[in-house]
Amino acid sequence: MISPSRRLDFTEIPVIDIGPLIHQEQSEPCIDALRAACSEVGFFYIRNHQIPFSLIQEVRAAAEEFFCAPDEEKMALAITPQIKGYLPLAYRSYEGEDRAGTSHQEGFWIGHDRPESVQSPLDGPNRWPEQYPSLKSTMLRYFDETERLANVLLRGFSLALGLESDHLSRYFKAPLSRLKVNHYPPQRSPVREDNLGVVPHTDSGGFTILWQDEIGGLEVQNKNGEWVGAPPIEDTFVINIGNIMETWSNGFFSSTPHRVINCGGQDRYSIPLFVNPSAEVTIAPLIGNIDSVEPFHYGTYQKDLWQKTFPVANIT
Repeated sequence: MISPSRRLDFTEIPVIDIGPLIHQEQSEPCIDALRAACSEVGFFYIRNHQIPFSLIQEVRAAAEEFFCAPDEEKMALAITPQIKGYLPLAYRSYEGEDRAGTSHQEGFWIGHDRPESVQSPLDGPNRWPEQYPSLKSTMLRYFDETERLANVLLRGFSLALGLESDHLSRYFKAPLSRLKVNHYPPQRSPVREDNLGVVPHTDSGGFTILWQDEIGGLEVQNKNGEWVGAPPIEDTFVINIGNIMETWSNGFFSSTPHRVINCGGQDRYSIPLFVNPSAEVTIAPLIGNIDSVEPFHYGTYQKDLWQKTFPVANIT
């Protein structure tokens, strides 16, 4: 059996008011809170994010309509090698060195529309269902809004690392960020870690901005190996640090393992924005012993990881 998660008080996964950071007014306490959350947990909630709840609800409704479509309609938009389009239910996923599993989830991905080319193999057009036009209009509006929020957080992370406020934004001139809507059908008492809503993993990019509905199911692994519930909190987003941010911080920030199990008896929806740097960026530590990690090319790293994580995308 899977080890049950230990549900913590909300204060144990920090809740941070980022209003001062957005308005650039007396933001030092906010920066201190970001620094502590990123280094001690790798996950935190944010309040006063300025994203209209009405827009979130519109995206959720459009996603629900799309996921109710017949399989043949959804598969006509099957995920491309650029990780755009429909990710089918029960896709096979490979995480880490040896961990594999079947994710009890389906999703729909978009990114920035850029021309596909040999020089930029992860660029390419989005795919949209003509029968469900609201999915395109709402996701694009949401993408714009959350990318503005991502820029605010980049400023906060830069300051939390003792860098100039615009330092991290230099690596996001043509970001490989991906927005995704997720649908998790109910799952009764999963007994194996390789058959969950999403199998345990860390996020590959800079960081993630996640909206989750009222059903819950997100769990975070603490440093003792325990799975801790990250329950929904009204009018917040969950933010988690990714592998690239951990590298930039020289391990000071934590890219923390997490998973999803939908045992709520209802369909669960979530909307993550994976905030990823530009493909051409060279990744290396920005603080401390900058020679502690061999520099690597982000686009190559991300392509190799997506190729392993999503065989269904047929990345070559």
